[in-house]
Amino acid sequence: MISLFGYGKTTGALATKLRNCLIFDDKFLETKEDEFGNKLLPPKLFDPQISHLEIPSPGFPPNHELVKKAKNLISEYDYFYDVMPTSVWITGTNGKTTTTQMLGHLLAQYNGIVGGNIGEPLANLNTNATFWLLETSSFTLHYTKKAKPNILVILPIKDDHISWHGSFEAYANAKLSPMDRMSEGSVVILPQKYKDYPTVAMKITYEDEIDLAKKMGIEPLHVDFQRPFLMDAIMALSVQKILCQKIDYTLINSFKTDAHKLEEFQDSMGRVWVNDTKGTNVDATIEALKRYAKKEILIILGGDDKGAPLDELFLEIQPLHVKIFAIGSNMQKIVDFANKIGKEVYACGELKKAIELMKPMHTKETIALLSPAAASLDQFSSYIERGNMFKNLALQN
Repeated sequence: MISLFGYGKTTGALATKLRNCLIFDDKFLETKEDEFGNKLLPPKLFDPQISHLEIPSPGFPPNHELVKKAKNLISEYDYFYDVMPTSVWITGTNGKTTTTQMLGHLLAQYNGIVGGNIGEPLANLNTNATFWLLETSSFTLHYTKKAKPNILVILPIKDDHISWHGSFEAYANAKLSPMDRMSEGSVVILPQKYKDYPTVAMKITYEDEIDLAKKMGIEPLHVDFQRPFLMDAIMALSVQKILCQKIDYTLINSFKTDAHKLEEFQDSMGRVWVNDTKGTNVDATIEALKRYAKKEILIILGGDDKGAPLDELFLEIQPLHVKIFAIGSNMQKIVDFANKIGKEVYACGELKKAIELMKPMHTKETIALLSPAAASLDQFSSYIERGNMFKNLALQN
């Protein structure tokens, strides 16, 4: 009997494909059955003696009683490993989605398909594809013990998901863990700081995107993206070169980035607003600040910071011309940091109030930036809802 922990997108796809599973979720208060013959059960009914395999949703908390009781716990990646075609796993802290999408754009002509954390669970992917290009979260890697990629792409690792993993070291180790299992002939692209991590895979290390481009024979001047997207493009082109022995500048330059990541728009007065709601951690917000460092920045910060320290962010803010509008569950922490470095700060609580206060200060010479350095779930259903509200309120007269 297969048990699934949590009824999210990943386990929902598995349940539809496998059928007749036991699905345990805290929101199930009594036993029910879905249309595919899966039993929906409260966690208290889990019996490890009759469960032969347990697969959690990627973000299912590792300290949950179900995880502690499980005797045969594997990840979605482990379950599909035997039928997985040549695979590229893209992980790191920021840029995973864009890098994976760019790589899908480059390799679509070779029947490369995109999935994993990016939106398509592995249960829905075609096992006859040439390549699986998988955006891979630290949550998935935490539970993965068997599966391994042919190419592992590790973008820079910064503070994130500390409360889930327990420490930055545990978070980083989850990102690096596939190297423990990789085979000879496989390749890992990783930050220079991890160059001594033991693995039989061939290592390609980098200090930054320019260093990686030089090592891979890529000309950055031929790539039409600014930082931070330049790193994503160089990384995608590097994998294309490894797999296909070519570098397609024309194709990569035709890629369009998603909304909600450094998305610029203007209001009726010609003022620039920037929706960077996907800036859910400190490193992402630092990259946004770097882009607009020569401007006066009105920035909205705050939300669920997942236990990550904010010291590095405020070191970046200190020399800049910045006014801070604090929202979310860590609002007071932001206010305290801002006061400590003498920056103008407004305790707004909610996004609507932040924009109301911001509008009279915003001119054609300033940048109004939503880059919260925090997740959205303390006040919103998703970062997308937060970004859409920001755009709607910004454009209201």
